Amino acid sequence: MADDLINDQTAGIERLLEIMRRLRDPETGCPWDIEQTFQTIAPYTIEEAYEVADAIERQDWPELEGELGDLLLQSVYHTAIGEEAGYFTFQSVVTNISDKMVARHPHVFGDESRDKSAEQQTRDWEAIKAAERDGKAQKGTLDGIAMNLPALLRALKLQKRAARVGFDWPDVSHVLDKIVEEAGELVEARDSMGHEQMVDEMGDLLFVMANLARHLDIDPEEALRRTNAKFTRRFGAIETALAARGKRPEDSTLEEMDALWNEVKTSEKAQKS
Repeated sequence: MADDLINDQTAGIERLLEIMRRLRDPETGCPWDIEQTFQTIAPYTIEEAYEVADAIERQDWPELEGELGDLLLQSVYHTAIGEEAGYFTFQSVVTNISDKMVARHPHVFGDESRDKSAEQQTRDWEAIKAAERDGKAQKGTLDGIAMNLPALLRALKLQKRAARVGFDWPDVSHVLDKIVEEAGELVEARDSMGHEQMVDEMGDLLFVMANLARHLDIDPEEALRRTNAKFTRRFGAIETALAARGKRPEDSTLEEMDALWNEVKTSEKAQKS
């Protein structure tokens, strides 16, 4: 019967759950899958989430379908491990998130009015989440923000949470002033302090840059991903141009590569205009 389920392409999530059970079976499963734990699978979970974001950024919808499946598998993997340890089951996880979504949307599933702005709905959402944190004995304003988030994303979340209780600059000009101050302190650390002090000052500067992005309503992770992609694209064009000359980057000068970079940059701007 289990084989029938595994081979039934119409069986949906139950098929995937059964596949995972078979993979994790201590007697007949896959040795690699049997060895995995929450800790060993977590890096794959993070990687798959980024690959979903990458497919979305590239608007590659067939690729996104596959990546979403890979990400779903991560949830199934973790819940299988949790079920084996007696912590939770896939169904309890589904129940938990379903209950949470219903509770956080009283204007959809309850008797609250839907006639309010997106801004008001965001405030209501945060109030509900704050009440949930109180129920979990998370009393501090910054409690509950995951430690293992990418540092730039965690900085943004920390700043947003602090801003909700009034700890924030009133306008972007103060943030810009702080960037100048922190940049100066980094230069001072470079000139007269040790490496550890430079690391601290660089962290301060990056933290304020994240704050500037927040004040400008920019996702700093998205902005940096776009710049990474732009750099990759432009440097690839430099390599292509050099190859046409029978050269590689290590065979050329900085001036030559810089000139090619500016040509690529000018060409991209012309294409956008």
